[in-house]
Amino acid sequence: MDVEGLILDVTPADGEFDRDFLEKLGHPVLMCHGPEMGHLCPILKDGCDMVTAAHGVVFQLDLERAQHRAILQRYQQVVADDVPLVVVVAEGQRAKYRDLLSGVRVWESEPTASELDGFAAEVEAADWSRES
Repeated sequence: MDVEGLILDVTPADGEFDRDFLEKLGHPVLMCHGPEMGHLCPILKDGCDMVTAAHGVVFQLDLERAQHRAILQRYQQVVADDVPLVVVVAEGQRAKYRDLLSGVRVWESEPTASELDGFAAEVEAADWSRES
């Protein structure tokens, strides 16, 4: 599945970013709410088609959970260098997980419309440069 501008929104089951806003900007959005409690995330065993299809990833799972940290680490290993990846963390987690967050953009609060717009533009620029 290669859909230009596809953004993967990885958030807890009770949340999502402004999907309508991103879709109005021309970016289809795939939702992933992470693994159910007691289950292993597919990316940690077999891989994940949603991750490999994404042209940009916004990740906001609970870094206090070991499996969620492992999932983020795996994303960092398998997501291509030209695919924008941003991680949304709770207050204090930037310092606490400094090593894990090294090399990714970090937002310390729910993203604003301007941050999402900038992220969408970054996804578009990456898509454009891949086509050139």
